[in-house]
Amino acid sequence: MGFLLGAIRIRSSPLSSFSNFTNTNSFQKSSIISFPKHGLSPIRRMIQASLHSKGESEIVFMGTGTSEGIPRVSCLTNPEKKCPVCSKAAEPGNKNRRLNTSILIRYATASGVRNILVDAGKFFYHSALKYFPAFGNPSGVNEVKTTTHINGVCPSSIGANIIETQVVKWKPLVLVFRRGVLGPLVLVTWSPASCFGYGGIDHPCGISLQGVIRCTETVNYWLRTIDAVIITHSHADAIGGLDDLRDWTNNVQPSIPIYVANRDFEVMKKTHYYLVDTSVIIPGAAVSELQFKIIEEEPFIVEDLKITPLPVWHGINYRSLGFRFGNVCYISDVSEIPEETYPLLEDCDLLIMDALRPDRSSSTHFGLPKALEEVRKIKPKRTLFTGMMHLMDHEIVNEYLATLMNTEGLDVQLSYDGLSVPVKL
Repeated sequence: MGFLLGAIRIRSSPLSSFSNFTNTNSFQKSSIISFPKHGLSPIRRMIQASLHSKGESEIVFMGTGTSEGIPRVSCLTNPEKKCPVCSKAAEPGNKNRRLNTSILIRYATASGVRNILVDAGKFFYHSALKYFPAFGNPSGVNEVKTTTHINGVCPSSIGANIIETQVVKWKPLVLVFRRGVLGPLVLVTWSPASCFGYGGIDHPCGISLQGVIRCTETVNYWLRTIDAVIITHSHADAIGGLDDLRDWTNNVQPSIPIYVANRDFEVMKKTHYYLVDTSVIIPGAAVSELQFKIIEEEPFIVEDLKITPLPVWHGINYRSLGFRFGNVCYISDVSEIPEETYPLLEDCDLLIMDALRPDRSSSTHFGLPKALEEVRKIKPKRTLFTGMMHLMDHEIVNEYLATLMNTEGLDVQLSYDGLSVPVKL
């Protein structure tokens, strides 16, 4: 198999093929590719453009509701059916259906995607059951991906199985027409081979290609592993699902690190004593293998991602933590933000914040009016509210919030379960 490239007039067909061939996430700058001062500028531009591609991180909203979830059973069984939000939430796919507040940070690194879960509440199993198989390949079909590497190695991506590798061979070719030599061309071919570098062949126009490898992979994009869990506080809607992590530690990975403040760890010693001290369990019983890591109200590192705690009040004398990672600030359970926390919220691109109900705040949560006050004070570029109860109709409230863009320039909306937001981390 092959195609021709060279010093001829640019035509869409071969150059499009070449662009598709070289435009990969694995091309990186290297001294082994050099270009002549003149000539082949279209090829040079295409190859140089392909050197800057990069994976993208994202946030997946695993749940955006209250501890009891939406819809409420009491509303659905009420003969008078007076709750329109819960009635809507009972419909498949409706955005008013909400599980316990939680997000998944899918952090793209050079070696693959790291999955960092914030909170595992009572409904964690149900959110994981729905969204782990769904991300990030919505079609549900594995994808065959072909990449080209110039370092002589076919790296295996996280969740990918390399089923075939091929060496790219570059051969000089000269075409002669009636009026003489049109120009030095390159015939590009490839054939199945093992994953090793192909010896250097100098392109007649000055491109030195050494160790150029074509890798064909079958990539499984299912969300499968949990690299860490970070806990905001010790209420059941934040830690009630820790026991469900046994499925991962029994069948997917040896253990999961849990990052938790000491005050919340002390609560876990009582509520989840058998996970903290596994010596008390019946021999042979399968429980979650968790590694508890105590955090302070100081920045810490999880899978090379810097996490900065955002201390807030979640009711009188009850401390909860929000977290900042990159320019994303996440505060899911808050009744008051201490003054010392505001400097940590400066230059926030995306604010994810608690907004329980449309009319007022409660003793433990911001209501929408107070949440909007805080947005005006913090001045993030974009805000997504979370933790909504059954009085917050997704469509109706978002229609109102959309008007604030015109009147105040506020980019604010309600989030919903399953929402995926690309972020730069």
